[in-house]
Amino acid sequence: MGKDKLKRFSQLKTFKNVIQPQTNYLSEDDPVKGNWYNIFGNRNPIIIELGCGAGEYTIGLARIFPNTNFIGIDIKGARLWKGAKIAIDEKLLNVRFLRTKIDFINKFFARNEIDEIWLTFSDPQPKKPRKRLTSELFINRYRPILKKKRIYTFENRQ
Repeated sequence: MGKDKLKRFSQLKTFKNVIQPQTNYLSEDDPVKGNWYNIFGNRNPIIIELGCGAGEYTIGLARIFPNTNFIGIDIKGARLWKGAKIAIDEKLLNVRFLRTKIDFINKFFARNEIDEIWLTFSDPQPKKPRKRLTSELFINRYRPILKKKRIYTFENRQ
């Protein structure tokens, strides 16, 4: 692991716009669950981007839509660092990043807490269809946290 990567991991712990849970996923919900309006300090709509990588879309959308809250979710801390740093440097208050596996999404969001879910360039898992973020297994995890129970794909979003 390179020096920059170690430095970034250390910095991530100090970024107020990054949530790195220390919870036992199997037995308890994270304290952020049901508290996202308090975390953002407003009641604006909340959009999450799953598998956000370095947060390019999360950041880009936050710039364009300042009255919407965005949460980029990814497991890779070194990737999240880049988006989190840009959000801090640009003083984007409507952006947060959550470092976790998507498998545990229901531990972080309450029923009807999210307005939209975006899947832009998540890992396609060509040999493991059940691990795809668009598989029925994952879609069923998303339904409870969405305010409207409609799931859009890129092709039918209007």
